[in-house]
Amino acid sequence: MEWTGARYADTPTVEVRTWVAAPPERVWALVTDIGLMPEMSEELQSVEWLDGATGPALGARFVGRSRHEALGEWASTSHVVELEPGRVFAWAVADPDRPSALWRFRLDPRDGGTELSQWMQLGPGPSGLSLAIERMPDKEQKIVFVRLREFERNMATTLEHLKRRAEG
Repeated sequence: MEWTGARYADTPTVEVRTWVAAPPERVWALVTDIGLMPEMSEELQSVEWLDGATGPALGARFVGRSRHEALGEWASTSHVVELEPGRVFAWAVADPDRPSALWRFRLDPRDGGTELSQWMQLGPGPSGLSLAIERMPDKEQKIVFVRLREFERNMATTLEHLKRRAEG
Protein backbone atom coordinates (compact mmCIF):
# COMPACT_ATOMS: atom_id res chain seq x y z
CA MET A 1 0.00 0.00 0.00
CA GLU A 2 1.32 3.41 -0.96
CA TRP A 3 1.02 6.51 1.19
CA THR A 4 -2.17 8.42 0.38
CA GLY A 5 -2.29 11.02 3.14
CA ALA A 6 -5.93 10.08 3.71
CA ARG A 7 -7.77 11.28 6.77
CA TYR A 8 -10.52 9.35 8.56
CA ALA A 9 -13.20 11.73 7.20
CA ASP A 10 -12.09 10.76 3.67
CA THR A 11 -13.55 7.25 4.33
CA PRO A 12 -10.43 5.60 2.90
CA THR A 13 -10.64 2.09 1.47
CA VAL A 14 -8.40 -0.88 0.87
CA GLU A 15 -8.99 -3.93 -1.33
CA VAL A 16 -7.20 -7.23 -1.84
CA ARG A 17 -7.86 -9.71 -4.66
CA THR A 18 -6.94 -13.26 -5.54
CA TRP A 19 -7.95 -15.87 -8.07
CA VAL A 20 -9.25 -19.15 -6.66
CA ALA A 21 -9.22 -22.43 -8.59
CA ALA A 22 -12.72 -23.33 -7.37
CA PRO A 23 -16.25 -22.50 -8.49
CA PRO A 24 -17.99 -19.45 -6.98
CA GLU A 25 -20.48 -21.72 -5.16
CA ARG A 26 -17.64 -23.32 -3.15
CA VAL A 27 -16.01 -19.96 -2.39
CA TRP A 28 -19.40 -18.43 -1.45
CA ALA A 29 -20.02 -21.16 1.13
CA LEU A 30 -16.72 -20.25 2.78
CA VAL A 31 -16.97 -16.43 2.76
CA THR A 32 -20.49 -16.52 4.21
CA ASP A 33 -19.54 -18.95 6.99
CA ILE A 34 -18.63 -16.23 9.48
CA GLY A 35 -17.65 -18.84 12.07
CA LEU A 36 -14.54 -19.59 9.99
CA MET A 37 -13.24 -16.03 10.03
CA PRO A 38 -11.51 -16.09 13.46
CA GLU A 39 -9.38 -19.03 12.26
CA MET A 40 -8.04 -16.76 9.53
CA SER A 41 -7.39 -13.64 11.60
CA GLU A 42 -5.03 -12.63 14.37
CA GLU A 43 -7.38 -9.81 15.37
CA LEU A 44 -10.87 -11.33 15.15
CA GLN A 45 -11.35 -13.70 18.09
CA SER A 46 -14.96 -14.90 17.68
CA VAL A 47 -18.11 -14.26 15.64
CA GLU A 48 -21.70 -15.32 16.14
CA TRP A 49 -25.03 -14.62 14.49
CA LEU A 50 -27.62 -12.74 16.55
CA ASP A 51 -31.42 -12.80 16.77
CA GLY A 52 -31.66 -16.47 15.78
CA ALA A 53 -29.96 -15.96 12.41
CA THR A 54 -27.95 -18.92 11.14
CA GLY A 55 -26.56 -17.39 7.98
CA PRO A 56 -26.44 -14.24 5.91
CA ALA A 57 -29.63 -12.38 5.03
CA LEU A 58 -30.20 -8.69 4.44
CA GLY A 59 -30.52 -7.01 7.83
CA ALA A 60 -29.16 -10.04 9.73
CA ARG A 61 -26.80 -9.12 12.57
CA PHE A 62 -23.71 -10.72 14.04
CA VAL A 63 -21.32 -9.81 16.83
CA GLY A 64 -17.57 -10.01 16.44
CA ARG A 65 -15.06 -9.91 19.27
CA SER A 66 -11.61 -8.61 18.44
CA ARG A 67 -8.25 -7.95 20.04
CA HIS A 68 -5.41 -5.68 18.93
CA GLU A 69 -2.27 -4.93 20.94
CA ALA A 70 -2.60 -1.15 20.49
CA LEU A 71 -6.41 -0.88 20.56
CA GLY A 72 -7.27 -3.44 23.24
CA GLU A 73 -10.32 -5.73 23.16
CA TRP A 74 -13.78 -4.89 21.88
CA ALA A 75 -17.00 -6.31 20.52
CA SER A 76 -18.96 -4.82 17.65
CA THR A 77 -22.27 -5.65 16.05
CA SER A 78 -22.41 -5.81 12.27
CA HIS A 79 -25.41 -5.65 9.95
CA VAL A 80 -25.62 -7.39 6.57
CA VAL A 81 -26.25 -4.51 4.16
CA GLU A 82 -25.65 -6.10 0.76
CA LEU A 83 -26.30 -9.66 -0.29
CA GLU A 84 -26.27 -11.08 -3.79
CA PRO A 85 -26.03 -14.86 -3.33
CA GLY A 86 -22.93 -16.23 -4.99
CA ARG A 87 -21.62 -12.70 -5.73
CA VAL A 88 -21.60 -10.13 -2.89
CA PHE A 89 -21.64 -10.32 0.92
CA ALA A 90 -21.24 -6.97 2.71
CA TRP A 91 -21.74 -5.73 6.25
CA ALA A 92 -21.68 -2.44 8.13
CA VAL A 93 -20.07 -2.30 11.57
CA ALA A 94 -22.06 -0.63 14.37
CA ASP A 95 -24.59 1.73 12.75
CA PRO A 96 -25.70 0.59 9.28
CA ASP A 97 -26.50 4.21 8.32
CA ARG A 98 -23.20 5.63 9.57
CA PRO A 99 -20.89 2.64 10.04
CA SER A 100 -17.51 2.67 11.70
CA ALA A 101 -16.46 0.42 8.80
CA LEU A 102 -17.91 -1.32 5.76
CA TRP A 103 -16.64 -4.73 4.66
CA ARG A 104 -17.38 -6.61 1.43
CA PHE A 105 -16.51 -9.88 -0.25
CA ARG A 106 -17.11 -9.93 -4.01
CA LEU A 107 -16.94 -13.06 -6.17
CA ASP A 108 -16.76 -13.11 -9.97
CA PRO A 109 -16.54 -16.26 -12.11
CA ARG A 110 -13.30 -16.08 -14.07
CA ASP A 111 -11.11 -18.46 -16.06
CA GLY A 112 -12.84 -21.57 -14.69
CA GLY A 113 -12.52 -20.36 -11.10
CA THR A 114 -13.39 -17.35 -8.96
CA GLU A 115 -11.95 -13.87 -8.73
CA LEU A 116 -12.33 -13.15 -5.00
CA SER A 117 -11.90 -9.72 -3.46
CA GLN A 118 -12.20 -8.37 0.05
CA TRP A 119 -12.75 -4.63 0.42
CA MET A 120 -13.16 -2.39 3.45
CA GLN A 121 -13.84 1.26 4.15
CA LEU A 122 -13.03 3.16 7.33
CA GLY A 123 -15.85 5.32 8.68
CA PRO A 124 -17.66 7.57 8.38
CA GLY A 125 -18.97 6.72 11.87
CA PRO A 126 -16.68 6.77 14.90
CA SER A 127 -14.52 3.80 15.86
CA GLY A 128 -11.65 2.92 18.15
CA LEU A 129 -9.39 4.51 15.57
CA SER A 130 -11.31 7.77 16.02
CA LEU A 131 -10.27 7.77 19.68
CA ALA A 132 -6.60 7.41 18.78
CA ILE A 133 -6.94 10.27 16.28
CA GLU A 134 -8.61 12.48 18.90
CA ARG A 135 -5.65 11.88 21.24
CA MET A 136 -3.07 12.59 18.52
CA PRO A 137 -4.71 14.74 15.83
CA ASP A 138 -1.35 15.75 14.39
CA LYS A 139 -0.71 12.08 13.55
CA GLU A 140 -4.09 11.36 11.93
CA GLN A 141 -2.77 10.60 8.45
CA LYS A 142 -0.12 8.24 9.80
CA ILE A 143 -2.64 6.50 12.09
CA VAL A 144 -5.03 5.97 9.17
CA PHE A 145 -2.24 4.76 6.88
CA VAL A 146 -0.84 2.29 9.41
CA ARG A 147 -4.31 0.87 10.14
CA LEU A 148 -5.16 0.50 6.45
CA ARG A 149 -1.84 -1.26 5.89
CA GLU A 150 -2.68 -3.65 8.77
CA PHE A 151 -6.07 -4.33 7.20
CA GLU A 152 -4.46 -4.93 3.82
CA ARG A 153 -2.01 -7.45 5.31
CA ASN A 154 -4.74 -9.22 7.31
CA MET A 155 -7.08 -9.31 4.33
CA ALA A 156 -4.36 -10.89 2.17
CA THR A 157 -3.95 -13.56 4.86
CA THR A 158 -7.71 -14.15 4.97
CA LEU A 159 -7.92 -14.53 1.19
CA GLU A 160 -4.98 -16.94 1.20
CA HIS A 161 -6.75 -19.09 3.83
CA LEU A 162 -10.00 -19.00 1.85
CA LYS A 163 -8.15 -19.91 -1.35
CA ARG A 164 -6.46 -22.91 0.29
CA ARG A 165 -9.74 -24.15 1.77
CA ALA A 166 -11.66 -23.74 -1.46
CA GLU A 167 -8.98 -25.44 -3.53
CA GLY A 168 -8.28 -28.20 -0.98
